[in-house]
Amino acid sequence: MKFKFWGVRGSIPAPGPHTARYGGNTTCIEVRSDNGTLIILDGGTGIFALAQSLLRELPVSANIFITHSHWDHIHGLPFFIPLFIPGNTVRLHGAMDPVTGSGVEQVMAVQLQYSYFPVREAEMKAAIEYKSLAIGQSLEVGDVTVTSTLLNHPVIDFGYRIECNGKSLFFTGDHEPYYNIYDREDADYAEYQALIEEKQSSVDQAMRGVDALIVDSSYTREEYPAKKGWGHGYFDASIEMALRVGAKRLYCTHHEPTRGDEELEAVFATVMERHASRLGELQVHLAREGLEVDL
Repeated sequence: MKFKFWGVRGSIPAPGPHTARYGGNTTCIEVRSDNGTLIILDGGTGIFALAQSLLRELPVSANIFITHSHWDHIHGLPFFIPLFIPGNTVRLHGAMDPVTGSGVEQVMAVQLQYSYFPVREAEMKAAIEYKSLAIGQSLEVGDVTVTSTLLNHPVIDFGYRIECNGKSLFFTGDHEPYYNIYDREDADYAEYQALIEEKQSSVDQAMRGVDALIVDSSYTREEYPAKKGWGHGYFDASIEMALRVGAKRLYCTHHEPTRGDEELEAVFATVMERHASRLGELQVHLAREGLEVDL
C-alpha cells in the first residue's frame, strides 16, 4: 500500500513562491492498495491535480472519503475531472449531518447549486454513488478496509483507518486534542474529564500501531492557546499522539496558510529539537505536495 499527498494546506489555498516547496493546495491524499484500489482522502484543491493524473488510466473507479464538510476539504470536488467522463465510477463516502439529517450527498448538492457552479450533477457523465457512514463503521473497498472514527472538530469529523495486507495508515482530517472546558474546582470537571478520557481512549485505539499517522498539525504550542476551540491540532500534540499510539511514522499536515516554507521548516526544526531525545524509532515528517510513501 502507498499514499501520495496532493494537498497539505489548511483552511484556504495559499499558492505562491512562499509555499512552492510544500505546496499551497488544500487537503487531498491518494491511497493505492496492493491491487490498485484507489482511495482518495478529502477533496480539497489538491484533487484537481490528482484528477489530471488519473486521465492516463481511464476508466477510473475512485472511492472518495470525506472527513468533514468544511470548504478546504471539499471545494475541489466539482473540478474532479473523472466526474465528467462516461464509464467512470465515483463513490463519495462520509458522515451524515446530525443537524440536517442529510447524508453525504449534500456535500455535492450544496456546491453544485447553479448560483455557485455552472454544471449540475445531472450533466456529469460518470456514475456517482453516495455512501453515508456510521461512527465506527468498517467498509470493505476492494482489498482495503476503511474504518471511520469520530474526532474533535466543530462539525462532525471522521478520521479514517485504512488497512491492506497487514499495512495501515490513519488520517485525522481536522482534529483538536481533547481538553476539559471546566476548571478543576468546578463541580462538572470530573464528569467531563471522564468523558474526554473515554473519547481519547477510543481514538487512540483506532490509531494503535499504524505504519503511518497523518495528523492536523496547524499550530505551534505557543500559537495554540489563542486558537483553542477552533478544532485544530499543533505539532507537539501530534508527536505526543504518535508516541502514545505506537505509530511508526508521523506526517504533520494541514499547514497554516500564512506560514511560508522557510517559517514552516524553522517551526518544525524547533519542535524536533525539543522532542529529539524521546522520539525513539518514530519518524516525523512534514507533509508536502508530491511526497509519495510506500508502506
